[in-house]
Amino acid sequence: MLDEAHVRREKLDKLQAVGVVAYPSTVERSATIAETIENFREWMQQEKEITLVGRILTIRVHGGLIFIDLRDGTEKIQCLFKLDVIGESSFNLFRDCLDPADFVQVTGTLFTTTRGEKTLTVSTWKIVTKALLPLPEKFHGLADTEIRFRKRYLDLLMNEGVMARMRARSKIISSIRSLLDGKGFLEVETPTLQPIYGGGFARPFTTHHNALDVDFYLRISDEMYLKRLLVGGFEKVYEITKVFRNEGIDHDHTPEFTMFEAQIAYQDYRYGMDLFEEIFEHAALQTVGSTDIQYGDTLINLKRPWRRMRLVDAVAEIGGLTVSEWKDVAFAKADVRPRLHEIKREQLERMRSVGEVIAFAFEELVEAQLIQPTIMYDYPIEVSPLAKKSADPRFVERFEAFALGSEIGNNY
Repeated sequence: MLDEAHVRREKLDKLQAVGVVAYPSTVERSATIAETIENFREWMQQEKEITLVGRILTIRVHGGLIFIDLRDGTEKIQCLFKLDVIGESSFNLFRDCLDPADFVQVTGTLFTTTRGEKTLTVSTWKIVTKALLPLPEKFHGLADTEIRFRKRYLDLLMNEGVMARMRARSKIISSIRSLLDGKGFLEVETPTLQPIYGGGFARPFTTHHNALDVDFYLRISDEMYLKRLLVGGFEKVYEITKVFRNEGIDHDHTPEFTMFEAQIAYQDYRYGMDLFEEIFEHAALQTVGSTDIQYGDTLINLKRPWRRMRLVDAVAEIGGLTVSEWKDVAFAKADVRPRLHEIKREQLERMRSVGEVIAFAFEELVEAQLIQPTIMYDYPIEVSPLAKKSADPRFVERFEAFALGSEIGNNY
């Protein structure tokens, strides 16, 4: 029994045997599918002839009729091939030689079916690309997580919402740039290869520079170079860039990810809190037109102002611990220990200060409960030794923002 790839190659041979160029260098297109849908009623009334280009998602043959779903990078539309319109040879060639995943150029006029389906009646067609491999099975989409991560192009094609998230991500990045540019920030690019890595706690990727015969590191952060720009005289700088951390992989961590960081002179962490909230609110409005964001069954609201709490107060109020009575590290551990699983208790025992216990208790008992956007500030000096001291010298002027039970940003 022949596999589908072999069958598709035979169809390619049939197309080429009758003089069809299966991979033309140019195509014609008068509109995108999204533009067609937007102007559908007007163009249908005008009987306007339009030309679309896209990928065939499905093919359905009903005697002298062939229906396909065609999708380009903007939308999807149904197309109808009629035997008595395009002619027997053209009809049979399409029916016998084209498959889902092939790209085609179609020209025709618009109408609406009795079921209300927006449809293009095809008068002429042209193959753009003959695909030699099939799409994943359409009814189940692409569910295998391993394949989805390794073949993102299939994930985009088969799973609704993935492309929408990609478009949303692009809008978010654009909104950040527009906001900061409007505030006088300068976007910069800092080195990816660094002789000394810094700006975070992470294991770097190491590479060797042959011409210089010296080892370099892929950056784990751009912080140190942004600070050098402040030293050099710039007052407001930011960068949106790739960073690399040679560590584990899970749902929250990947060795290569995008980091946004901004540095500003003459301001404190209160300014940072205000700017952080504004970035998120602005991005939401620019991307989805609302500060209400639905994530699964949870609706979060990014509208300013967010709830703000001192970290030590959150450990007491949300974590339910008697932090005000922690006179020493032994007392602190005794208060936290009963609330932890055994493996976490082992981590707790290695801590040598009350500040470490406060930060640990927050991570284990409070963080997951922060669903709505919340800013936690004034961290123990033991976990942020290089930050400016707060009015209470046990703490420093550092804040982190949280939503949906996870950290979404850090500032000091």
